[in-house]
Amino acid sequence: MAKYLLLLAALMCAGVANADNSKAHAPTVVGSDGFKEPLTKLKFNPGLDQREFERSSLTALNVYDPLESWNRRVYHFNYRFDQWVFLPVVDGYRYVTPSFLRTGVSNFFNNLGDVPNLLNSLLQLKGHRSLETTGRLLLNTTIGIAGLWDPATAMGLPRQSEDFGQTLGFYGVPGGAYLVLPIFGPSNLRDTTGLLVDYGAETEINFLNVSKVSENHPEIWALRAVDKRYQTSFRYGQMNSPFEYEKVRYIYTESRKLQIAE
Repeated sequence: MAKYLLLLAALMCAGVANADNSKAHAPTVVGSDGFKEPLTKLKFNPGLDQREFERSSLTALNVYDPLESWNRRVYHFNYRFDQWVFLPVVDGYRYVTPSFLRTGVSNFFNNLGDVPNLLNSLLQLKGHRSLETTGRLLLNTTIGIAGLWDPATAMGLPRQSEDFGQTLGFYGVPGGAYLVLPIFGPSNLRDTTGLLVDYGAETEINFLNVSKVSENHPEIWALRAVDKRYQTSFRYGQMNSPFEYEKVRYIYTESRKLQIAE
């Protein structure tokens, strides 16, 4: 009896071994895309060095920039001006001015900026945005005491940014050559024209008599410039990249396209 049991056990072990061996030789099921190991299909060019790789990557960041040599000089000037003059002044302004007062100054100048925002929203036929900006002007100029407070944002009317450069883009005017403006930074021919038009419109409208008073008090313009830099988070060198100029140029160009399209 024991012999029969041993024989039966040997036959069962042989069957299990054959079954495992058949699984080992079973064909691998390939997905519908035909790839088992995609990395084995990749082919690398051994002659493609790092410099060529960076150059090919930067091709994606190309922007029409026929004045690149001049723009780079202005960019470097802006970098040094920001480092040696603008940011130290902003740091001093932050140090000597209480936070609630800085907020009030920013609100005041933002309220002035809503005037060209409204004009350009109307020119772009943005009815809903025009109504929101009108509501902001009314609320902040009255309840907000000439814009020192911003109750409109708390009431669900966030500030929108519209300028004449966007208006020109809305009607199909191309951006033209990329341009770096002293102090102001990235721009292009279309947006520089828009900047001048917005400045002229704000001067002519003379909202709250600020433009008229500023003619005899240039310190108002100086404060507005410091506040603008205070509200701008960008810092030269923060990208920690030798290609910062190209990246800033590309980001500005693409962001303007998105602003025009919204």
